[in-house]
Amino acid sequence: MRIAAFPKGDLHAMVVTRTKSVFEWIDDAAVLGVDGLEMHTGFLWSTEPGEIERVRDAIAAAGFEMPMMCASPDFTHPSADTRSREIDDQAEWMRLTAKIGGRGATCRVVSGQRYPEVAVDQGVEWVVAAITSLLPLAAELGIVLAIENHYKASTWEYPEFAQKPSVFHAILDAIADRVNFGVQFDPSNAITAGVDSADFLATVIDRVVTMQASDRYVEKGATLDSLRQADGSIGYAPALKHGVIGRGLNDYDRIFSMLVAAGYDGWISIEDGVNGINEMIASAEFLRHARDRWFGGSTAVSVRAHDRARAEGTS
Repeated sequence: MRIAAFPKGDLHAMVVTRTKSVFEWIDDAAVLGVDGLEMHTGFLWSTEPGEIERVRDAIAAAGFEMPMMCASPDFTHPSADTRSREIDDQAEWMRLTAKIGGRGATCRVVSGQRYPEVAVDQGVEWVVAAITSLLPLAAELGIVLAIENHYKASTWEYPEFAQKPSVFHAILDAIADRVNFGVQFDPSNAITAGVDSADFLATVIDRVVTMQASDRYVEKGATLDSLRQADGSIGYAPALKHGVIGRGLNDYDRIFSMLVAAGYDGWISIEDGVNGINEMIASAEFLRHARDRWFGGSTAVSVRAHDRARAEGTS
């Protein structure tokens, strides 16, 4: 298991207002003690070759790898021309993933938006066709397309088309490739879909190639049931808060035990920092202890118990 980090708390500044550069994020990440930095397509303000090489070199000079690129294609758009452009754009992000991260890096792929006028069967057909059309390029570049159990990109109007596990599985099961295609598992996004994260992992464990790690907790006075929408999902409800990994709703002991049993030894990327860099530092510490506990270390205490003890100042 290797640990990467993704600055979710800085997305608005880095992608929307562009008041914080990827180079500033690389500098900030020095305090985390992680092995890699997950990138986002919006961090690349210029895709000119010189700028891409500058980003790649800055990551390497800081002692990091770039194992994962976060892209958000919209393969379910009702317009055929738009869907075609989305495929072309995803192909370009795949090429940039290979240039920055090299062979073996993963490029995230999602299904697209849940447009009211697009029937489920039609959307599944479009998504499967789009991903399948990109797999020869993935093989040529030596990278992996990783479909995430996603909720909603920040620039989207509608939630993820494949948020429901049944739709996600319809797409996943239709694509047989297990070399250049797999799953990017996000436990907290399983919660926003209204399902238990470890239960969902059990259904995709044989296809997981990367993982994003974060945690959520329910604000005092609310329950998960009270946050459920009419379709059973929870979404980014205001009362569902970000927090330090290992202190929230995800059962990481169970998740890690399942990953180890399946032989997983890939990247786990911290998706954190919403409440500041100190929480991301604490999340990185939690994952280092998890690595010791579950992926080759000898620590006997449960990771969840260790984190509680550390928070209470007794470890």
